[in-house]
Amino acid sequence: MARLWLKMMVGASVAVAAALPAIAQESGTKTARELRAATDAALKGKTLAYVPIALGVPLADEWGRVLKEEAEWRGMKFVVRDPNNNPSAMQQAVSALVDEKPAVLVVQNPSVTLLMKDLKRAESQGTYVLQINMSSNYKSSAFVGADWGEIGRMLATEVVKQCGTGTGKSGKVQIVQGELTAAASVDQVGGIMEVLNKDPAIKVVSNQAANWDANTALNLTATVIQQHPDLCASIGFWTIMQSGAAQAIRNAGKIDQVKVYASGEGSQLDCDQVNQGNFTKVLSYKATEQGHTLAMTAITLLQTGLKPGTHPVALFTRPIWLDKSNASGGNCFQLPKK
Repeated sequence: MARLWLKMMVGASVAVAAALPAIAQESGTKTARELRAATDAALKGKTLAYVPIALGVPLADEWGRVLKEEAEWRGMKFVVRDPNNNPSAMQQAVSALVDEKPAVLVVQNPSVTLLMKDLKRAESQGTYVLQINMSSNYKSSAFVGADWGEIGRMLATEVVKQCGTGTGKSGKVQIVQGELTAAASVDQVGGIMEVLNKDPAIKVVSNQAANWDANTALNLTATVIQQHPDLCASIGFWTIMQSGAAQAIRNAGKIDQVKVYASGEGSQLDCDQVNQGNFTKVLSYKATEQGHTLAMTAITLLQTGLKPGTHPVALFTRPIWLDKSNASGGNCFQLPKK
């Protein structure tokens, strides 16, 4: 019996060994081969174009870094245009790219109206348009980014805790907006006022636009702190811009008195500001995660074969608070040195 069993096992081993070369030639399962072939067919050689408002800032550079890595790893061509904060240059760049008919166009809208006609034209020609963090009035194939209404409500809720009824504070609040017609400003201020208006102790003493510029925010805030030395809190719509407001408050000797809040991308610069005591808290919408979500959305759309613009989707980033307890390590991204 033992000899029979041994003979059967030897025979089976010989049969398996004989089959191994054939199995190796198949390179894994049929399903895996088919999935890879379909993915390569949908992506390889296709162009992903990226147009931020401006390069040279951590937010846009991190998006671009991630998109480039993800696209090129999949055999796609990555192109980028830098309007350098010039709306006319941005419109020209987007219009020219639309004429080139890339497979995917990723844009950061400076306002809700500037690019909407070009984005609509792009999708009518077969290009998937992904809007990042700030949408236009045209609802394209996908929006990836922060829910600005949610961001505004979270910022305002924190301010009410620190300055509202029962705190014994003045209740005076400054708001530093970005560009007034940008979706991030329109929706963020809407969320903020929705919360602040519910507490009669809160008084918004200044609500002005600094147009994403730190120097403008500094000058605006210097005037506000002079007029209202008992200011309780300052809310800014972007950490780089709000760093100017924080500097004005520090210059006035009020940095330990005034709570400074901002929404931002969660770069190392943001975390440094927190750790240096310039920001009380930063509400990060995590630029690195947004870049990966953009890439995955583009890759998914290209494989579906859906007609661009027919099934718009939104993928919102879950925001996290950064303060001195966690403003370090993996919560803050550091751009590679060039």
